[in-house]
Amino acid sequence: QVQLVESGGGLVQAGGSLRLSCAASGSFFSLNAVGWFRQPPGKQRELVATITTTGSSTNLADSVRGRFTISRDNAKNTVYLQMNSLKPEDTAVYYCKATIWRPGGTHDYWGQGTQVTVSS
Repeated sequence: QVQLVESGGGLVQAGGSLRLSCAASGSFFSLNAVGWFRQPPGKQRELVATITTTGSSTNLADSVRGRFTISRDNAKNTVYLQMNSLKPEDTAVYYCKATIWRPGGTHDYWGQGTQVTVSS
């Protein structure tokens, strides 16, 4: 059984920073590609950032490029989203999605989501 546990969300003022974490736990061999998504209130879910298995390649949405950074620590089975220069429009529920190699093959898992609120 595999779980993704998110942390780091909260309330921050515009211009501030937060670091989100997504840690995998359970029985698995490796945490592969990971993506961060967000869903602003009343809007559709959108892709924010992705990172490959080794961290050799990352992609960021145009709206966050230059402000957000995705990284990973494979020794801790954890992926991070460093969010700087936050804007009110960054307010959303943030989710991580991971492809995990475990007995039986690879499967996609979603975290429970964590609320990020940026005040003006």
